[in-house]
Amino acid sequence: MSTQQTDYLDMDLLRFTTAGSVDDGKSTLIGRLLYDSKAIFEDQLESVKQASENRGDLEVDLALLTDGLKAEREQGITIDVAYRYFATPKRKFIIADTPGHIQYTRNMVTGASTANLAIILVDARKGVIEQTCRHAFIANLLRIQHVVLCINKMDLVDYKQEAYDDIVKSFSDFASRFDNIVSVEFIPISALKGDNVVHKSTEMPWYEGASLLYYLENVYIGSDANHVDARFPVQYVIRPQTEEYHDFRGYAGRVAGGVFKPGDDVQILPSGFSSKIKEIHTMNGTLDEAFNPNSVTMTLEDNLDISRGDMIVKPNNPPENGQDIEAMICWFSEKPLVARGKYVLRHTTKEVKALVSEVRYKVNINTLHKIEDDLEFRQNDIGRISLRTSAPLLFDSYKRNRITGSFILIDEFSNETVGVGMIV
Repeated sequence: MSTQQTDYLDMDLLRFTTAGSVDDGKSTLIGRLLYDSKAIFEDQLESVKQASENRGDLEVDLALLTDGLKAEREQGITIDVAYRYFATPKRKFIIADTPGHIQYTRNMVTGASTANLAIILVDARKGVIEQTCRHAFIANLLRIQHVVLCINKMDLVDYKQEAYDDIVKSFSDFASRFDNIVSVEFIPISALKGDNVVHKSTEMPWYEGASLLYYLENVYIGSDANHVDARFPVQYVIRPQTEEYHDFRGYAGRVAGGVFKPGDDVQILPSGFSSKIKEIHTMNGTLDEAFNPNSVTMTLEDNLDISRGDMIVKPNNPPENGQDIEAMICWFSEKPLVARGKYVLRHTTKEVKALVSEVRYKVNINTLHKIEDDLEFRQNDIGRISLRTSAPLLFDSYKRNRITGSFILIDEFSNETVGVGMIV
């Protein structure tokens, strides 16, 4: 493998999601980021130029770089989550371009669920609107710690600082009610013209901050993952039936939290047996330590009965172990969620049956008020429920660990994913 390839693989990865109301310019912004950072191929650009000409557009419509579905292009809106990958010399990026429409809230939740950072777009002419509040609420609910409020279309308000200042004050007042968002950055931009996206704008000398790309390259996300609570959900037991590895018994999975090293004392849950880590293997050899998001195979000093759904942890701070779960939920299905409804619950590598023991309340996402008089969850509704599972789960609160604190609910007859939950 060349040094260049090794450097690329070792580069820091930032996952971010974009959100905003319809026509706020999300797809154009991503197109501008890709175009100005030279992250698109000539043939892609040619295809977009051709599509823009066919539609009679006067300028190249960079939004077409992300809006891939035919219906999206026809209507000029984003419907599904589009993932885009690009890299600069400093960092690799995965972008989830999510829809702005209220009826696609579930798509936004899906795209934002793994993000380190959320870019929320606001139209400089309209200011903070209901959709802005909705997207900020979802970012907080999903524990996205870094939010960038991009105040777009500054060219349409003559790059005036007053428009920017009003939006900063309005959003700051609203965001002060959230407990998970750690930092909010405000950047005035024009996605169409390219101001402050990749290059600093000459049109807004009053703005002394960085361009959007500079911020994305340098924002520190190292503290977002939980490196304290050691969690390793076992996905698969590896027993090669070969002469060379006759006695090999390894436990494969992805580290969900903490740091594991050879020689560490570990406990296997739910059995409670103890052992020590012998070695940590990967495709490229052994490791001195493993942490999230490493996918590894561990071998232990003792031969224990361990299978998929078990969890390897450190004895000093085990996860919660129980059958009663309190969770915030976003409902995906067209069939409503009902109290006493039965579903399959998938949590890390374990699958159990679950009963909705109580529907507590729904949230009006625009006002953040609780709705307690209408408890039927319909598609895209968000609120709080209690569940009882058929077997104990090993879990943390979502605030403590996004992996061991989340689950999905599946309809046992259609096998459709009907909801996603964050454990309270």
